[in-house]
Amino acid sequence: MQVSTLRLNGLRALYLFIAAGLGYAVWPEILFQTEPAANVHTVVLSLLGALGLLCLLGLRYPLTMLPLLIFELLWKVIWVLAFALPMALDTGLDAYAKDTLFACVIGLVLVPLAVPWGYLMHAFIKAKAEPWQRS
Repeated sequence: MQVSTLRLNGLRALYLFIAAGLGYAVWPEILFQTEPAANVHTVVLSLLGALGLLCLLGLRYPLTMLPLLIFELLWKVIWVLAFALPMALDTGLDAYAKDTLFACVIGLVLVPLAVPWGYLMHAFIKAKAEPWQRS
Protein backbone atom coordinates (compact mmCIF):
# COMPACT_ATOMS: atom_id res chain seq x y z
CA MET A 1 0.00 0.00 0.00
CA GLN A 2 1.39 3.37 -1.02
CA VAL A 3 1.53 6.47 1.18
CA SER A 4 1.84 9.84 -0.51
CA THR A 5 5.00 11.91 -0.24
CA LEU A 6 2.92 14.65 1.38
CA ARG A 7 1.73 12.24 4.08
CA LEU A 8 5.28 10.92 4.63
CA ASN A 9 6.58 14.45 5.05
CA GLY A 10 3.71 15.24 7.40
CA LEU A 11 4.77 12.27 9.51
CA ARG A 12 8.37 13.50 9.45
CA ALA A 13 7.21 16.94 10.57
CA LEU A 14 5.34 15.38 13.48
CA TYR A 15 8.33 13.25 14.50
CA LEU A 16 10.51 16.37 14.37
CA PHE A 17 7.96 18.37 16.39
CA ILE A 18 7.88 15.70 19.11
CA ALA A 19 11.68 15.26 19.14
CA ALA A 20 12.28 19.02 19.29
CA GLY A 21 9.67 19.54 21.99
CA LEU A 22 11.08 16.76 24.15
CA GLY A 23 14.61 17.89 23.38
CA TYR A 24 13.73 21.33 24.72
CA ALA A 25 11.62 20.23 27.68
CA VAL A 26 13.21 16.97 28.83
CA TRP A 27 16.82 16.65 27.77
CA PRO A 28 18.16 19.65 29.75
CA GLU A 29 16.79 18.01 32.90
CA ILE A 30 18.40 14.70 31.94
CA LEU A 31 21.78 16.18 31.03
CA PHE A 32 22.08 18.87 33.71
CA GLN A 33 20.74 17.29 36.87
CA THR A 34 21.07 19.37 40.01
CA GLU A 35 21.13 16.31 42.24
CA PRO A 36 21.04 12.60 41.48
CA ALA A 37 17.70 10.97 42.15
CA ALA A 38 15.83 7.79 41.35
CA ASN A 39 12.10 8.43 41.54
CA VAL A 40 8.95 8.55 39.44
CA HIS A 41 9.96 11.89 37.90
CA THR A 42 13.29 10.53 36.67
CA VAL A 43 11.54 7.46 35.21
CA VAL A 44 9.18 9.76 33.28
CA LEU A 45 12.14 11.84 32.09
CA SER A 46 13.91 8.70 30.88
CA LEU A 47 10.85 7.40 29.02
CA LEU A 48 10.22 10.77 27.39
CA GLY A 49 13.91 11.12 26.52
CA ALA A 50 13.82 7.72 24.80
CA LEU A 51 10.62 8.69 22.97
CA GLY A 52 12.31 11.84 21.68
CA LEU A 53 15.35 9.94 20.46
CA LEU A 54 13.22 7.31 18.73
CA CYS A 55 11.25 10.08 17.01
CA LEU A 56 14.52 11.04 15.33
CA LEU A 57 14.44 7.60 13.70
CA GLY A 58 10.99 8.50 12.44
CA LEU A 59 12.58 11.18 10.27
CA ARG A 60 14.30 8.44 8.28
CA TYR A 61 11.70 5.67 8.65
CA PRO A 62 8.33 7.39 9.06
CA LEU A 63 6.20 4.31 8.36
CA THR A 64 8.31 1.81 10.28
CA MET A 65 8.11 4.04 13.37
CA LEU A 66 4.30 4.40 13.28
CA PRO A 67 3.88 2.28 16.44
CA LEU A 68 5.73 5.07 18.24
CA LEU A 69 3.02 7.54 17.26
CA ILE A 70 0.34 5.08 18.36
CA PHE A 71 2.12 4.82 21.72
CA GLU A 72 2.15 8.63 21.88
CA LEU A 73 -1.57 8.76 21.13
CA LEU A 74 -2.49 5.99 23.58
CA TRP A 75 -0.58 7.28 26.59
CA LYS A 76 -2.15 10.70 26.10
CA VAL A 77 -5.67 9.27 25.79
CA ILE A 78 -5.12 7.18 28.92
CA TRP A 79 -3.74 10.13 30.91
CA VAL A 80 -6.55 12.46 29.88
CA LEU A 81 -9.33 9.93 30.58
CA ALA A 82 -7.90 8.28 33.69
CA PHE A 83 -6.27 11.25 35.42
CA ALA A 84 -7.01 14.71 33.99
CA LEU A 85 -10.75 14.27 33.47
CA PRO A 86 -11.48 12.87 36.97
CA MET A 87 -9.31 15.59 38.52
CA ALA A 88 -11.08 18.29 36.49
CA LEU A 89 -14.47 16.98 37.57
CA ASP A 90 -13.44 16.68 41.23
CA THR A 91 -11.05 19.33 42.54
CA GLY A 92 -10.13 21.04 39.30
CA LEU A 93 -6.79 20.96 37.50
CA ASP A 94 -3.68 22.37 39.12
CA ALA A 95 -1.06 24.25 37.10
CA TYR A 96 0.92 21.09 36.27
CA ALA A 97 -2.19 19.23 35.10
CA LYS A 98 -3.32 22.20 32.98
CA ASP A 99 0.08 22.39 31.26
CA THR A 100 0.17 18.64 30.69
CA LEU A 101 -3.41 18.62 29.41
CA PHE A 102 -2.54 21.36 26.91
CA ALA A 103 0.41 19.32 25.61
CA CYS A 104 -1.74 16.19 25.45
CA VAL A 105 -4.51 17.92 23.50
CA ILE A 106 -1.96 19.04 20.89
CA GLY A 107 -0.90 15.40 20.47
CA LEU A 108 -4.50 14.18 20.48
CA VAL A 109 -5.21 16.49 17.54
CA LEU A 110 -1.98 16.19 15.52
CA VAL A 111 -1.28 12.45 15.74
CA PRO A 112 -4.66 11.31 14.32
CA LEU A 113 -4.31 13.88 11.53
CA ALA A 114 -0.81 12.71 10.57
CA VAL A 115 -1.20 8.93 10.81
CA PRO A 116 -2.04 7.18 7.53
CA TRP A 117 -4.75 4.99 9.07
CA GLY A 118 -5.27 2.88 5.95
CA TYR A 119 -1.59 2.00 5.82
CA LEU A 120 -1.52 1.34 9.57
CA MET A 121 -4.46 -1.07 9.28
CA HIS A 122 -2.89 -2.82 6.27
CA ALA A 123 0.64 -3.08 7.68
CA PHE A 124 0.01 -3.68 11.38
CA ILE A 125 -3.51 -5.01 11.88
CA LYS A 126 -4.49 -6.97 8.75
CA ALA A 127 -1.01 -8.21 7.86
CA LYS A 128 -0.18 -11.82 8.53
CA ALA A 129 1.48 -12.23 11.93
CA GLU A 130 5.08 -13.26 12.16
CA PRO A 131 5.44 -16.91 13.18
CA TRP A 132 6.12 -17.79 16.79
CA GLN A 133 8.62 -20.40 15.69
CA ARG A 134 10.63 -20.94 12.54
CA SER A 135 9.89 -24.27 10.90
